[in-house]
Amino acid sequence: MRIRIVDAFTDRPFSGNPAGVVLLNDADAFPDDTWLQNVALEVNHAETAFAHPLPEGGEADWALRWFTPATEVAMCGHATLATAHVLHTTGIHVGPVRFATRSGVLAATPAEDGSVTLDFPTAPLTRIDPPDGLAESLGTEPLTVLDTGPNIGDLLVEVADEKTVHGLVPDLKALAAHSERGVIATARADDPDRGYDFVSRCFFPNVGIDEDPVTGSAHTALAPFWSERLDSPRLTGLQASPRSGRVRTELRGERTLLSGRAVTVIEGELLA
Repeated sequence: MRIRIVDAFTDRPFSGNPAGVVLLNDADAFPDDTWLQNVALEVNHAETAFAHPLPEGGEADWALRWFTPATEVAMCGHATLATAHVLHTTGIHVGPVRFATRSGVLAATPAEDGSVTLDFPTAPLTRIDPPDGLAESLGTEPLTVLDTGPNIGDLLVEVADEKTVHGLVPDLKALAAHSERGVIATARADDPDRGYDFVSRCFFPNVGIDEDPVTGSAHTALAPFWSERLDSPRLTGLQASPRSGRVRTELRGERTLLSGRAVTVIEGELLA
């Protein structure tokens, strides 16, 4: 069985967000959950994607699940992009692909330039009062706090400026108490001429990820937040982690398009 490591939301190896991708041959079901979780722990990236083909004629082409080293998650953008990239570059699946997931059917469409566009549900944002202790655990005073809904399970926190986002050193143990998955910290770009409109960083201690390098799912919340603020449905976000990566977003009401590129960096045989 082949396993691949793909850097997603980047066009350069060793940047963006690495994901494991395992394509399974069985068209009927996934292997035992314990095995899936053990493989994800062994790969030890933010997410490992497992996919198997579905019978022709249904609403989806492949079934897809995502696991962090600690747990299964309901939605993952970068590992979906990585899976679509593998299917496209290997010729296993040609053209748009539909994935059956815990978050419904998600489509991925490859472009001639090598990028892939994901069609994800837009996160429902609800403004809330800052929880007690959030400023202390994040390391800065929040300007705005929003709940992102059950699919993502994060708090979206606007902070003062781009410099503040870059400089965050949160108390991750304390931060874990404030949301189901974690916290998305964001600010408007200081200079849009640099090619991005907003910046973010994502801290997910509750699913075993201290800081996620580039988070597609978070941009289903960042896109509606910043599209309203900046009065544009099409934006580019820079996720300012040490590995860094960019996500192009297009808000389409209840759906958000997320676009980026990917690079396969490792391919090998899974023996266990």
